[in-house]
Amino acid sequence: MKFSKPILVAFAAIVAFIVLFAPVPLFGQSCALCYTQAAGSGSRMIQALKSGILILVVPPTLGSIGLIFVCYRKRNTTRDYLAGLEENDWQRDQSKTY
Repeated sequence: MKFSKPILVAFAAIVAFIVLFAPVPLFGQSCALCYTQAAGSGSRMIQALKSGILILVVPPTLGSIGLIFVCYRKRNTTRDYLAGLEENDWQRDQSKTY
């Protein structure tokens, strides 16, 4: 299923418009426990909470970037393998008697 370039540009513009003008609390989970803990704690606890969030976000992000990189690098492997085969290989395989 291929889309023309103007359709893709329009879709990207709509998504960007929604993301930019959506209310900020829409993107937050508004976890009551996190909110009350952060509000009632000192600066040391707030720093620990920020560090914990980074620890939970960074590894999956790096893993996703690594997977995308590997897929990008290997995208032509199957195509190159099939291009190296002769066109009439399938005819020779059918003529074999087992």
